Amino acid sequence: MSAVAAPRRLPSIAPYALPGEDELPPSRADWVLAPDRAALLVHDMQRYFVDAFTPDAEPIAGIVRNIAALTEAARARGLPIFYTAQNGDQDRRDRGLQADLWGPGMRHVAEHQPIVDPLAPQPGDIVLVKHRYSAFQRSNLETLMRARGRDQLVICGVYAHIGCLATASEAFQRDIHPFFAADALGDFSRGWHDKALALVANCSGVVRSTRQLIEALS
Repeated sequence: MSAVAAPRRLPSIAPYALPGEDELPPSRADWVLAPDRAALLVHDMQRYFVDAFTPDAEPIAGIVRNIAALTEAARARGLPIFYTAQNGDQDRRDRGLQADLWGPGMRHVAEHQPIVDPLAPQPGDIVLVKHRYSAFQRSNLETLMRARGRDQLVICGVYAHIGCLATASEAFQRDIHPFFAADALGDFSRGWHDKALALVANCSGVVRSTRQLIEALS
């Protein structure tokens, strides 16, 4: 019998440049972001996930800066702002198959669980407990959006090809327009980042830069 491989952990992410507007893939959808229809999702920007990046370098420095700009613009226009955040020390039954791929995950400690300080939720923002890759799974995100008359979702955060991509795909299947904030997302590498943008642009949503999204909101 072969030995069982040890559960995987998050990689150490080497610096890479965020994509510029001239590098974004063309989107099949022609949806236009509308302030009275949109909500903003800040996906998994917890210390545990952010600490996988090289500190004070790209892409994480630019990601945090661009997400901060998006939240500022969203608040100025009255958009609902949602955050996802996993709980530390998850029960194995709650963590499910994710434990097979990523191990036990974060601990319930200050070094892991809080959302990073520059992006801390403000009064009126809604923090959803994250259970699976997609922010819609085992949450009331769709219900909260519909109650507020919202059917468009701007997605930013980490990691682009995992939870952010899964959320965009599920939003599409729930007839919610996903908008992928290309330079306010982070991933394990530029290669994975670009693949996620291409998949969303081709199959489920609209890929735009932070500047373009803020311009649409204002």
